[in-house]
Amino acid sequence: MTSRSLPTPDQALHLDHQLCFALYSASLAMTKLYKPLLDEIGLTYPQYLAMLALWEEDGLAVSDLGHRLHLDSGTLTPLLKRLESAELLTRLRDPQDERRVLIRLTAAGRKLKARAVRIPGCVLEASQCRLSDAMALTHQLQSLRDRLTA
Repeated sequence: MTSRSLPTPDQALHLDHQLCFALYSASLAMTKLYKPLLDEIGLTYPQYLAMLALWEEDGLAVSDLGHRLHLDSGTLTPLLKRLESAELLTRLRDPQDERRVLIRLTAAGRKLKARAVRIPGCVLEASQCRLSDAMALTHQLQSLRDRLTA
């Protein structure tokens, strides 16, 4: 099968021809790579993603964080409760709109960023990608995600 020809029906069903499997297995490998790095700072992968968003923009509303992470409130709320019990963040009602809950990093949550700063470099090194290649792939995957969710 060449890159310009359509696969035969049998080839179309080969596991290694599936974009979904390539993404799934790469995601599993990436999560496995992150686990020991995140264990060192006491976070799970979903917690790390939430902290990344909050290090970027402290004071997000829960709904905005859910949108950023592509998580529903049923998944996000327990994750935030665990981070709050670890004293990394607080959840407070927005004084201007009681329906909104704002998330603020604690001093410990802000301090944790200094320990996490080495993680992206470790991941880049393990992937054996140049930064430009990793960024290009990231943009391609974000574009794919956006098209699939549109």
